[in-house]
Amino acid sequence: MALYEKAPAKINLSLDVLNKRDDGLHNVEMIMTTIDLSDRIELTGLEQDKIKISLESRYVPSDERNLAYKAAETFKDKYGIKKGVHIKIEKSIPVSAGLGGGSADAAAVLRGLNRLWKMDLSMEELAAIGATIGSDVSFCIYGKTAIARGYGEKIETLTSPPPCWIILAKPDIGVSSRTIFEQINIERLYHPNTEKVIESLYEKDFYKLCRNIGNSLEPITSEIHPEVKHIKQAMKNIGASGVMMSGSGPTVYGLVEHENKAKRIYNGMRGFCDEVYLVRLIG
Repeated sequence: MALYEKAPAKINLSLDVLNKRDDGLHNVEMIMTTIDLSDRIELTGLEQDKIKISLESRYVPSDERNLAYKAAETFKDKYGIKKGVHIKIEKSIPVSAGLGGGSADAAAVLRGLNRLWKMDLSMEELAAIGATIGSDVSFCIYGKTAIARGYGEKIETLTSPPPCWIILAKPDIGVSSRTIFEQINIERLYHPNTEKVIESLYEKDFYKLCRNIGNSLEPITSEIHPEVKHIKQAMKNIGASGVMMSGSGPTVYGLVEHENKAKRIYNGMRGFCDEVYLVRLIG
């Protein structure tokens, strides 16, 4: 019998890089929320002790390099499970886009295997496994809206943002998070006001949120990929209330309060890049 899990994409409402750790990772403080753009994960148990990944994407590997594969492998190893699983991934989230698609898939696999093999693990236990797989996986276990600290593994849930529409625009490039983090100079880094973002969430103040969203990595990615800067400026010019790059990029998102205006901006942005989406917040 097959089980299904949704794997929603995320956007960063803030992303602050605090310092570099002795292990080479960076301590961060990120506020993230989920959006109504999801991959679909189908899990089918196998008697044979193997992990099989099926997906139709020339950009995503179907072997042990895939985070969904790593999630299943880690889960099996941790609990000594000698059964197998066939993981079918239907991709809707753009790849290498700053939207957490790979992490969302891995989190969905962990949640799904917990059900498939009747392990009855808590969200906290699943998130701890997720932390060993990738920096956004713990957040994606919970979904919703949360602040992530440490290298992304320490999760504290927050109230949801004020209701609004999201326009996503991804230029025709992929960005490696590792490459962007390697360029960080902590002394010269821009730091967003995380506390103001949190205040805007609890006050349900849409325009305060728009004024305070910020991303330490955006200037770095924009320097390497000027397309990000151009798309951001275009979205501002067309009328989005708050505009920012998500994650390490290159996807730029705009926050818009009303549907009619969101549709106009969506149509306008389709002249700038092929991958444009109009979605709601679900966090």
